[in-house]
Amino acid sequence: MGVTLRFVADQLVAPTDADLEQASGDLLQALIASTPRGCDVAAIVPSGDEHLASSFSGLREVQPVGFGRRELAASWQLGISGTVGGGLIHSASLMAPLVRHDRANRGDQTVVTLWNYDAWESKASMTKTQRLWTRAMLKRAVKHADAIVVPSFALAEKLSERHRFGERIRVIAGAAPSRFVVPSDAVARLRDHNIPASFVVVPIDDMPPADIADALAGAAGGVTAERDVVIVGAAEGTEPQIADMAEAAGIAQRHVHVRGVMDAADRAAVMDRADVAVFAGSRVAWPWRIIEALRLGIPVVATDSALHREVVGDGGLVVAASDLKDAVAQAVGDEAERLRVLSSDRGRAYSWQSAAEQVWQLHAEL
Repeated sequence: MGVTLRFVADQLVAPTDADLEQASGDLLQALIASTPRGCDVAAIVPSGDEHLASSFSGLREVQPVGFGRRELAASWQLGISGTVGGGLIHSASLMAPLVRHDRANRGDQTVVTLWNYDAWESKASMTKTQRLWTRAMLKRAVKHADAIVVPSFALAEKLSERHRFGERIRVIAGAAPSRFVVPSDAVARLRDHNIPASFVVVPIDDMPPADIADALAGAAGGVTAERDVVIVGAAEGTEPQIADMAEAAGIAQRHVHVRGVMDAADRAAVMDRADVAVFAGSRVAWPWRIIEALRLGIPVVATDSALHREVVGDGGLVVAASDLKDAVAQAVGDEAERLRVLSSDRGRAYSWQSAAEQVWQLHAEL
């Protein structure tokens, strides 16, 4: 009798986060591609799906739960699993039927994923409702998850400090979106966004104001008469405030270009043109934009933290916040070509295929 791994694909039906949607789709496709002999993959989805099965060749079946995503999230938060429980269940988030099950005798397994610690440490990236739901689901995971996947050892350490998972924590890194490539119409996209010819890029998605200020202060080290600063990922309505912060960091207004949240194709077009990408902060959250910069081989400069040291490794410059400006100047100078090579090499360390193989290994070990 074959073994079916059922993947919770709520983000592919009713997405709540663009990065998580991309990660869910890429991981599901990679799980299908790396399925061991005698196994297959199915999907658990909230109501409203019509095209998922046709979008993933090799998916055994799609199991609709009968609730919309909002209702399903509420019922699973209360421990009401309905007919979903049992078998092997894997979720790319905390969205899962976390209830009592019999792994010893029936082989039931439930594995969930946590990408960041924002529900406890950052108010900038989550609403109050999201924080409460995440905290409640993690409590259920402590009781009922057979394993919890985190993308970094930094997050694993943070998680183990406050929550009793013991040896159930498994580190499996994420990767850039499979479709994160420079689009064929990149020139047109850059023109549409009015992107200058030479610039330092500062991605600020979900970044707290203090970290934005640090990143902008560092980016100033790369500004010249011919090189500007492009800030991407600004929340709608915050553009004037971000521009003021850049000016306060010593960047003349004529060199500042603030842009909003972009889709993957636009981000790839912009980041590929950048001379260097600058990151700051100490959030224990998987740094999607750093991974994207490494994927494109863009020189990376980041403030020192356990997470940045782990993820960037020797693929870029990780320095104290006070040294960020000098490091950026170095990255756009004599070190530029060497850093591009190092960034590209490091970027190849992250792949969804590798992640999927580790997920299958995890379930085999359980």
